[in-house]
Amino acid sequence: MAPITPSREEFDEIPTVVGIFSAFGLVFTVSLFAWICCQRKSSKSNKTPPYKFVHVLKGVDIYPENLNSKKKFGGDDKNEVKNKQAVPKNSLHLDLEKRDLNGNFPKTNLKAGSSSDQENVTPKLFSEGEKEAVSPDSLKSSTSLTSEEKQEKLGTLFFSLEYNFEKKAFVVNIKEARGLPAMDEQSMTSDPYIKMTILPEKKHKVKTRVLRKTLDPAFDETFTFYGIPYTQIQELALHFTILSFDRFSRDDIIGEVLIPLSGIELSDGKMLMNREIIKRNVRKSSGRGELLISLCYQSTTNTLTVVVLKARHLPKSDVSGLSDPYVKVNLYHAKKRISKKKTHVKKCTPNAVFNELFVFDIPCDGLEEISVEFLVLDSERGSRNEVIGRLVLGAAAEGTGGEHWKEICDFPRRQIAKWHMLCDG
Repeated sequence: MAPITPSREEFDEIPTVVGIFSAFGLVFTVSLFAWICCQRKSSKSNKTPPYKFVHVLKGVDIYPENLNSKKKFGGDDKNEVKNKQAVPKNSLHLDLEKRDLNGNFPKTNLKAGSSSDQENVTPKLFSEGEKEAVSPDSLKSSTSLTSEEKQEKLGTLFFSLEYNFEKKAFVVNIKEARGLPAMDEQSMTSDPYIKMTILPEKKHKVKTRVLRKTLDPAFDETFTFYGIPYTQIQELALHFTILSFDRFSRDDIIGEVLIPLSGIELSDGKMLMNREIIKRNVRKSSGRGELLISLCYQSTTNTLTVVVLKARHLPKSDVSGLSDPYVKVNLYHAKKRISKKKTHVKKCTPNAVFNELFVFDIPCDGLEEISVEFLVLDSERGSRNEVIGRLVLGAAAEGTGGEHWKEICDFPRRQIAKWHMLCDG
C-alpha cells in the first residue's frame, strides 16, 4: 500500500497555524508580565513608607495615599470633645484664625519684668484640654530672671514631640518662639526662621518658612519622620538653629537649642516643651582652623596660580559632628570680584586634603590692586552652606596674609606655601 503524502495546500496551511499560535503566545506572555508588574507595584505601595519627613504647614495634614486614616497626627482626641468650650477644635495649631497676615498672634500688653505676667502667658500657649504631658524641665524657663540674665536672653522656643506607634512616625511640631532679639538695627526687628537637624546622623535636615518683621514668630509647622523605631528615639538628639533671614548677605544666627531625647518618654502621648535659646559660641571658643595655601605670580604671563593644599583643625559643624568642608576662592580687583573658583567637598573631616590648583588671569600690571579671598564652607544639602572661616591675601591684608603676599611679589615665578589661621566669616 502506497504511503499518504500531504498535498501542497496542507503544506501552505502549516505556517499560518504556527503564526496564529505564536501570536496568541506573545499576547499571553505580555499580559502575564504586565499583571506581575502591577502586583509588585501594589505590594510595594502597601509597605511602610521609607524614612522621610512630611511637612505639615498651618494645620494642613499631608500624607501619602496609603497612610490616609481617620486619625491624623494633628487631629482631635476623643477626650477633647468634652472640652470644646475651653479648647478650639484644632487646639494643636493655636487658634490659626486669630493670626495676622504674617501668621503671628496679636501681641498682648505684657511687662517684661513681671513674673506674674509670664505665668499668665504659659497656660494660654498650650490649652489644658489637650491630652499632653508637659516636661518638668520646660517649666524652668517660665520663672522670672534677673536683669543681667534678661540682657543676655535670646528668647524661648516652644515645640512639641510625639511618637505615633501605628505608623512608626516621630513627629516634631515647632510651635513658636518668643522674645527674640532684633537683628535689624534699622527696623529693630527680625525675619526669623528655624533649621532643625536630627543628630547624630545630620542628614535629616528641615527648616521652617521665614516670618517677616517679628520678634515673636508663630510657626506652627509639623515635621513627621517615618520608619524610626521607638527604641532608637532615645539615641537621637534634636538641634534647632534660630536664624534671621538677610536678603543681601549671610543670614544672622540668633542662637541654638539642643535637645537630647534620652530620658524623654513619649509613650504617654504628646510632650509639650520649651527651652531657652542660647548663644551659639562653639566655634569661637575652639578656633576656626588653619588653611595651607600655595601662591605663584607669573609676571611674564601676568597670571596668578593658587593651590589650595590642606585644611586642619576645622571646628565641628554646630554641635552635630564633623564638617563637610570645601573652599571657595574669590579674586578681587579694586574691591570688585572678577573671578571665582571652588574645590570639591571633603566629607566628614576636620583635616581635609584638597590639592587643587587654580590659575587666574590678572587684568592689570602687578598685584597692587589684587586680593584673594578664601572661604572655607560646610556643605549642607538642601540649605545655604555655612562659612567655617575666612582668609584674605593681599597688599592690604594683615598678619600672615600680608606677609605671604609680599613674598610672592618680591619673588615672582616661585611657588610659596604658608599656613594661615582662619578668622570669622
